[in-house]
Amino acid sequence: MTTFAAPATGTADLVARRAPGLSLEAPFYTGQEFFDLDIEAVFARSWLFVAAEAELPEPGDYVTVTLGPYSVILLRDDEEEVRAFHNVCRHRGARILDEQRGSVGNIVCGYHRWTYGVDGRLLHAESLPPDFDRSCFGLRAVHTRTVAGLVFICLAAQPPADFDEVAARIEPYIAPHGLRRAKVATQIDLVENGNWKLTMENNRECYHCGGHPELQCSLFPVYGYAEQDVPPVLRPAYDRYLQADAESRTTYETLGLPYAAIEELDTRATGFRIQREPLDGAGESFTEDGTAACGKLLSDFTTPRLGRLSLHMQPNAWFHFLSDHAITFSVIPLAPDRTLVRTTWLVHADAVEGVDYDLDALTRVWTATNDQDALLVARAQQGISSPAYLPGPYNPTEYQVEAFVNWYVTRLKAHLAR
Repeated sequence: MTTFAAPATGTADLVARRAPGLSLEAPFYTGQEFFDLDIEAVFARSWLFVAAEAELPEPGDYVTVTLGPYSVILLRDDEEEVRAFHNVCRHRGARILDEQRGSVGNIVCGYHRWTYGVDGRLLHAESLPPDFDRSCFGLRAVHTRTVAGLVFICLAAQPPADFDEVAARIEPYIAPHGLRRAKVATQIDLVENGNWKLTMENNRECYHCGGHPELQCSLFPVYGYAEQDVPPVLRPAYDRYLQADAESRTTYETLGLPYAAIEELDTRATGFRIQREPLDGAGESFTEDGTAACGKLLSDFTTPRLGRLSLHMQPNAWFHFLSDHAITFSVIPLAPDRTLVRTTWLVHADAVEGVDYDLDALTRVWTATNDQDALLVARAQQGISSPAYLPGPYNPTEYQVEAFVNWYVTRLKAHLAR
């Protein structure tokens, strides 16, 4: 007779008994209590990637982001700085902006017409006493930082203090790609039928990458392997990677591009990993033959063969920066078993669709890969939801999954201790 583990009695017990090297127990992925805890302990307290500056090209342009019970307005003000505010009117709390994106001169609440400037100041409110102090009723600000064209927010009153250091370390890698002079080629939202942690775990390993034939055309299939662990079937690919890596390092050093891996995924509040490394095939871009998808290169690059600069950031984002375009991915929890994955393709501001790039060719690899990952995440959610599920061991190549889970559990423990 098959027996299954008895369910735990509380979230704190599950967090405390998490076994290193094993996947999390089922309630972490399936329970509403854990979903609510994740919003409170992780998403409301961490620095989150929410948009590229290119999504807000002009003063008054805005994007709204929903994170659990929070709604946040991101917008570019008249001084062209990116700001963030809670999407809550200071009169009686009505939601102000309903659309995902748009442009405003002022921010006007549709309930009683309280009007705010793009700097958040209350400009107008009808029928109030003469002594009413408008300066006390501006929109509530959200901590905002931009890093080389990427926008991050933190909902906490006191954000993690290490973000300045992280930004200073990653900005020299990203800045040469000129994202502040980029534009959005397209953005695709995909809802995965799985818990947000499964989405992130899936991204943190390439053990499953045989299921991504389009991606495998340009991505070396040895990601995550230590040299001594490369199986015989992958030795030719690993030797090809070593040769391409040596050639790429020469190019990077000639152009003054940082490339060394920095990996601090679970040793700090703002965990991250960044590295510049070669791509397979032509080595230029994420296309089926590895050649550049956009003829107008980013920034002032003079060669397309720069491989990929990859950045992972806990808890909700990863990025690929290439010579010809950049791709940002943000993850937003919707429910215990539903997650929004937002993918944005950025090209040079002067690149012309149909002349410098074909949109289908630009997006084909990662559109296919995202769709394939969505199926894998859904399968994982279905299996974990079974009473037969027990936590299983991570493969050595999945060490970044273990790092993500360790980072996550550490955040929960700190929050529960408070």
